[in-house]
Amino acid sequence: MKSRITFATAALAAVAAFASATAGAQTATPNINQRQANETARINQGVASGELTKRETATLRTEQRGIRAEKRAFKADGKVTAAERAKLRADQRKASRHIYNKKHNAKKA
Repeated sequence: MKSRITFATAALAAVAAFASATAGAQTATPNINQRQANETARINQGVASGELTKRETATLRTEQRGIRAEKRAFKADGKVTAAERAKLRADQRKASRHIYNKKHNAKKA
């Protein structure tokens, strides 16, 4: 009898562990996180090299904050859907173009 209870407890613990691992996977956004880190580094490099003015830097950083806020909102319900991931990727592509354009215009800090 005791072995049945132990087995049932172990099985229940395994199911709970799997469920929590699956739930974490639904909100994990490693590619999006890495791209955000890359874009932040690009902005910082543009500031250091003088390619970005203060106003351009502020605009780009505000855009990055918006993407982070959107990501937090998408994660709030416990699942980031494919459509939400696509929206984040589209926003990041747009932000990346903005960084490139601002770094390669004629304005200097």
